[in-house]
Amino acid sequence: MEKLTLKVGGMTCAACSANVEKALSKLDGVQEAQVNIANEKATIEFDPSKQTKQSIGETIKFAGYYVIDKDKSAELEQISRQKEVRIQKLKLLVAIIFTIPLFYIAMAPMIEFVTLPYPNFLRPEVNPVWFALSQIILVIPVVIAGYKFYTNGFSSLFKLHPNMDSLVAVSTSAAFLYSVYSTIQILQGDIHGAHRLYFESVGVIIALILLGKFLEAQSKGKTGQAIRALMSLAPKTAYVIRDGVALELAVDDVKIGDTIIVKPGQSLPVDGVILTGQTSIDESMLTGESMPVDKQAGDQVFAATINKNGSISYCAEHVGDDTTLSKIITLVEDAAGSKAPIAHLADVISGWFTPVVMALAVLAGIAWLIATKDIEFAMTIFISILVIACPCALGLATPTAIIVGTGKGASLGVLFKNAAALQATHHVTTVIFDKTGTITLGKPQVCDIVPVDFDQTKLLSLAASLERFSEHPLGQAIVAYAQEHEIEMVETTGFQSVTGLGIEATIEGKLVKIGNSRFVPTDHLAIVDTL
Repeated sequence: MEKLTLKVGGMTCAACSANVEKALSKLDGVQEAQVNIANEKATIEFDPSKQTKQSIGETIKFAGYYVIDKDKSAELEQISRQKEVRIQKLKLLVAIIFTIPLFYIAMAPMIEFVTLPYPNFLRPEVNPVWFALSQIILVIPVVIAGYKFYTNGFSSLFKLHPNMDSLVAVSTSAAFLYSVYSTIQILQGDIHGAHRLYFESVGVIIALILLGKFLEAQSKGKTGQAIRALMSLAPKTAYVIRDGVALELAVDDVKIGDTIIVKPGQSLPVDGVILTGQTSIDESMLTGESMPVDKQAGDQVFAATINKNGSISYCAEHVGDDTTLSKIITLVEDAAGSKAPIAHLADVISGWFTPVVMALAVLAGIAWLIATKDIEFAMTIFISILVIACPCALGLATPTAIIVGTGKGASLGVLFKNAAALQATHHVTTVIFDKTGTITLGKPQVCDIVPVDFDQTKLLSLAASLERFSEHPLGQAIVAYAQEHEIEMVETTGFQSVTGLGIEATIEGKLVKIGNSRFVPTDHLAIVDTL
């Protein structure tokens, strides 16, 4: 079995994702197909001897959707997302600007207990023609703003795969056409037709659904930020030694076995093993621990960690999607794309929701027409059922909540293996942490000073005077503590940092060392970090 992940475009609701899943599941050789509307991804497990990527893509296209190019860069995808948000915002503004006066004109005369300012020439009892025509003029821009509901909705309906857009399209079309029919009756002299206009319902429905689409577009843009932040941790280029020549290559061009040079302050491009040099590496992005880890020849190093001081050369062992960082990103993406048990239930309901609602609307409309012989009342029943069923909260809220939860967790350093684990968190009663960096500030602080036969203020002054030249987190904590207590620092000369051991400098003609017991001899003025 082979696993394939495709990005699917054109989906607008949970019924759409259900349609794609059904189409893919019916293919011979497809063992499982999962489609997530929130991140627009389809994951297919299939037998490569029976299906190909091309045949799967054609099936998605036949179902009324399309496959988005996977090679599209994250930057271009982000630009596309921002453009989508801007377009949805513009459509929403147009809908709101025209729907508010449309709603006012249609509804204000019906409010009996409050007298609202209202132009006399628009009153239905005074001038029903202008009452109707003004609403047509105002509703047309709103319909144009929501044109995709009609193109997508009727297209899916004709293919016998109705979705939420189909509900919007059918309900608003029925309301609009019936209102146009009533307007024609008004023009022919039937003034009672002014009470059978539903243009404001068309405008309000489209405006509310466009509001949901705008919020959905914003949510999709934000949920991918955590994953993009993880991807941005690794450098884009690497300094590689090939045939004795140092080359600056794109990280994607680094091969297993390449020798990579990393200078102080740089991020490591791939995983590997140190060949030469000593350094301290900040691995907090992997472990959560703020303390740099001392590294020397033979030690393992990881992509996106930061080389703090010494220069090193190391051999690339894991590159591309095989690095630890890439596996973390894949884990987050898989968790966002996986389905929790409640999501499966939502998909089942959403898959049947649209056709059942449309069938009920038609049956109810016909039943009331037969019972009352009143086409206006029957049409009202038909439209009401479709309008009430328009928002697809059940199908959209569940996958959106999952991807937002996993994305937010990733940004805070919490990774969920899958959506089922996320759903299970509300049953958690006990949490066990395996390291301090998970629940602490993530950086060291000086809590107390214990001098041995030495003045405390003098001790802190000497330590801070040296550590202000160091990038080590312990040194920065000492300097911060000294500054907080307004400790005066003295001039130093000959500062040196010895990787993995400590630092030293000359103060007032004496050599002062700060470091571990291997670095500090007993015959010098020494400050040992274990005190």
